[in-house]
Amino acid sequence: MSIGNSPEDERPFENEHVEADHEEARPSIGSALRQARIAAGLTVDDVSSATRVRMNIVHAIEADDFSPCGGDVYARGHIRTLAKAVHLDPEPLLAQYGDEHGGRPAPTPAAPLFEAERIRPERRGPNWTAAMVAAIVAVIGFVGFTMFQGGDEGGNEANVAEGATPGDSVSPTTKTKKPAAPEPSDSAIAAAPQDKVTVRVAAADGRSWIAAKDHNGRMIFDGVLKQGDTKTFQDSSKVHLVLGDAGAIDLFVNGKKIEENFQPGSVERLTYTKGDPEAG
Repeated sequence: MSIGNSPEDERPFENEHVEADHEEARPSIGSALRQARIAAGLTVDDVSSATRVRMNIVHAIEADDFSPCGGDVYARGHIRTLAKAVHLDPEPLLAQYGDEHGGRPAPTPAAPLFEAERIRPERRGPNWTAAMVAAIVAVIGFVGFTMFQGGDEGGNEANVAEGATPGDSVSPTTKTKKPAAPEPSDSAIAAAPQDKVTVRVAAADGRSWIAAKDHNGRMIFDGVLKQGDTKTFQDSSKVHLVLGDAGAIDLFVNGKKIEENFQPGSVERLTYTKGDPEAG
């Protein structure tokens, strides 16, 4: 949960002069986004962290001021991103924006993406977990290949013992298909050093933005996982996570799956240590 102001305490820029007939019509885009955010129990900080849209832009849009967006194209992009973050259908809001700002936007010169700047992840050292998994797979594959070759040589020796000569024709035998090497499993993570905390994040049910920091608060990953993608993080004592859509994520901590009933679209802030998950 975020520390600081609650959604109800926040009172970003509000228009003091609103026409009476407009109040009776549909709510403004900014009002609709703000009401949906408060109904979802989110603060502006929560929305900014989940969408990477800067807080001053979130405040401005909720006050129906789209000038900080840098143009219609980016304003539409921000509206779509914020609406999804507060579980609101963005299409009616985009249609309303078009009605109020002249329909489809004119072509805009190339510029940085409307989303907030992403922090470049720090250069990481060698991934010893991946190297360990690769070594285990290589050993298993080598043992399987050696056993298969040994069985084939034993069959040839049996043919010689039964009296077959080099000139005799031997009907070809069907060889058993070589079994594929098993894919790395959670046991590889469980084999990680006991003096560290290992966290694996898997986007099992959809895409989700995630951020991960080490025990010093340094960013080690900040990006979007597509469905089916996984990321593994390791630290000497703590791993801090922020999940933009926790309902789409499966978590494995120190080789064990975390059984949490995260709701689709929920934003979760989590911290795991070497002792997690706790027994019982």
